[in-house]
Amino acid sequence: MIFSPTPIAGVVVVELERHADERGFFARSWCAREFAAAGLPADLVQCNVSWNARRHTMRGMHWQAAPHEEAKLVRCTRGAIHDVVVDLRPGSPTYLGHAAVRLDEDNRRALLVPAGAAHGFLTLADGTEVFYQMSAFHRPEAARGARWDDPAFGIPWPAPPAVISERDRSYPDFRP
Repeated sequence: MIFSPTPIAGVVVVELERHADERGFFARSWCAREFAAAGLPADLVQCNVSWNARRHTMRGMHWQAAPHEEAKLVRCTRGAIHDVVVDLRPGSPTYLGHAAVRLDEDNRRALLVPAGAAHGFLTLADGTEVFYQMSAFHRPEAARGARWDDPAFGIPWPAPPAVISERDRSYPDFRP
């Protein structure tokens, strides 16, 4: 695996190190030893799948409140997404900054979302599937969110959402 940092501390693009031949390629997509050696979360306890029927479906911005923060490794296994992470860690030098990465079925990248960061995505194709690996169990009482267009973040999305849940649409402005 190839780990590439983004401008936001702890947000890392994870690329496959492909070993190709006439059959196609083989690559490791997860290895606890390699993640630990790179100083990244290496304990995963839960995996989730998000299937999205329509292009421009918005999910996010979501996070888990302390003490139930979770790191996520996010990969688009079908279709494409504009994936965004917002740094919500008050002591971080990139606090309230964001990183955006295209994840799709062709580039097979993953994005590591550190604990304490908000995460969301906009689908760029119909029938998009997203696979998450989580470092902590989901705790519904710790679930938090902010609007995708919250002015505190200033995220430039490639398109407005065509499909969005009432919950995601109605989050209040983020208050540090």
